[in-house]
Amino acid sequence: MLVSIVILNWNRKQDTLNCLKSLIDIKKYFELEVIIIDNYSKDGSLKDIRWYLKNSPFKKNNIQTVLIRNKANLGFCGGNNVGIRHALNHQADYILLLNNDTYVDRKFLINLIMASEKHSKAGILSPKIYFAPGFEFKKQTYDKKDLGKVIWYAGGEIDWNNVYGFNHGVDQVDGGQFDKIVETDFATGACMLIKREVLEEIGLLDEKYFMYFEDNDLGMRAKRKGWRVLFVPDAVIWHKVSQSSKIGGPLNDYYITRNRLIFGMKYASLRTKYALVRESLRMLKIGREWQKKAVLDFYLCRFGKGSWK
Repeated sequence: MLVSIVILNWNRKQDTLNCLKSLIDIKKYFELEVIIIDNYSKDGSLKDIRWYLKNSPFKKNNIQTVLIRNKANLGFCGGNNVGIRHALNHQADYILLLNNDTYVDRKFLINLIMASEKHSKAGILSPKIYFAPGFEFKKQTYDKKDLGKVIWYAGGEIDWNNVYGFNHGVDQVDGGQFDKIVETDFATGACMLIKREVLEEIGLLDEKYFMYFEDNDLGMRAKRKGWRVLFVPDAVIWHKVSQSSKIGGPLNDYYITRNRLIFGMKYASLRTKYALVRESLRMLKIGREWQKKAVLDFYLCRFGKGSWK
């Protein structure tokens, strides 16, 4: 059995190198390949990552590595799809998408695989994700002993009245309150394990989104085909939240506004779709600059990267 880990890098080489270091000694009973996709970085990432792969213990630990550089920034969706296609072409049985601003517990992957093999029709699975210490939203409110145990994701839920996805357990210190494998509305793109058969049946990440909402969309397409999306609490990683984009900034304004419309118009109820249209027209008048551009691009079918600078 072959498992391929796809890591996307864009101008954050140190995050990527730290993520790679955490993968060297993970437990496994399967063949493992790590595929790093560089999304046209301009910070010297390619040179430094290539040097690290050449001189790291990956080969000694029987982990194959591949470094691919895209000729343009293809976004989260397009960049990861390059890695997914490579994995599928090399007959991977599972593909794991892993954000480069994460680091992992040694047993995280083996626990995800075991959960997939145990649960019928489990097609997409995500681990329990803690904030990396120092990256909590409310970092001043925690005791030192709790750092590294503050939850960022313990499954997720979609609010279909407002078309927003939110993570369960955010900001809570882990006290065992999320320690059961459960079905979840979506697996987070920060770390999701996908069975080969799922991708063969439903296709890859939808590149209309470029970034944001693509994980929700993938989960919805899988569920419509009868696959289960699971949260697996004994698989654990840590996430340096909001490293590549800043919450509340123009990039968030643009892609969340536009992609929420794409997602909602595809999956929401008729009543919610009507509410989204009304909200979008109001946003054209009183929204922030990049919210206005996002709404306009949705109606003009400017998808993918769209008008983002």
